[in-house]
Amino acid sequence: MPSTMSDRLGSMQFDPSSEGRSKLKRIIFGAMILVAALFLLPSTFTYINPGHVGIVIHRAGGGVDPHPLGPGVHTRVPFATGIEEYPVFLKTVVLTRSSGEGSASNDEINVNSVEGQPLSLDVSLSFELDPAQTPKLYSTFRTDIDQITHGFVKQAIRQSLQEVVGTEPIADIIGPKKAEATNRARALISQRLQPYGFEVKQFTINELRAPPAVMEAINQKNVMQQQALTAQNELQKNTFQAQGDSIKAAGRAKAIMAEAEAQARANQLLSQSITPNLVQYELTKKWNGQMPQVTGGATPLLQLPTGAKP
Repeated sequence: MPSTMSDRLGSMQFDPSSEGRSKLKRIIFGAMILVAALFLLPSTFTYINPGHVGIVIHRAGGGVDPHPLGPGVHTRVPFATGIEEYPVFLKTVVLTRSSGEGSASNDEINVNSVEGQPLSLDVSLSFELDPAQTPKLYSTFRTDIDQITHGFVKQAIRQSLQEVVGTEPIADIIGPKKAEATNRARALISQRLQPYGFEVKQFTINELRAPPAVMEAINQKNVMQQQALTAQNELQKNTFQAQGDSIKAAGRAKAIMAEAEAQARANQLLSQSITPNLVQYELTKKWNGQMPQVTGGATPLLQLPTGAKP
């Protein structure tokens, strides 16, 4: 009996201790779950910034969801779902030699003219992404938009410019055909990027640089062309002035001839209109009615009519 009672007492003392440890385990387990929930809660939700779309990446299956997420808060499966944001607002990439624009490295575009002369260009490209095509863009390149613009987009720009510049003399690209070359390059760039969801809004060539010897030759050629143009304009001016003087002289001669002809015609008409009767009439108007006292045997100019015979 005593041993039995002792065993019972020992058993009673052991049981509370076992329940305490069980409760402690449950508390610890619950705390771990709570901590895990608090840790996983932020990754259960994702926020897409305005002007962006979210590319949903299913890590478990390795696929990309064809429907991007719009701006706002979205749920996802932690660790199993990845999100890559792409901007869909107007974005400009600047490719230049200067480290103050674009990236810190030298991003100038180098091409060759039809003569084989090297030409470096600073350019800028503005574009927007089609939101519906962003999953396809990510599936193709598997990287962020900055890596794409300074990789694939830059290469598309260089290839397009080479196709344009490589068919033209360097003097024309730098001078009169710069605008035409820019438009042609933009069309080719748009053609290359459009299948990936890029919509080209603007493309500009900001600066062109050629070897110093080439630039000196181009400048001399431009000076000579300008001098030739000035001489040609002066020659045309003198020609026009000479032609004007000739026209004026011809006009004056014609006017003198017309005046002489008119005077001759007037004299002719005047001579034809003077008759003896008209002369007698004009003298009669000026006669005071007195006969000259001394004629000296001269016949008076005024001939009075004789009386009629009876």
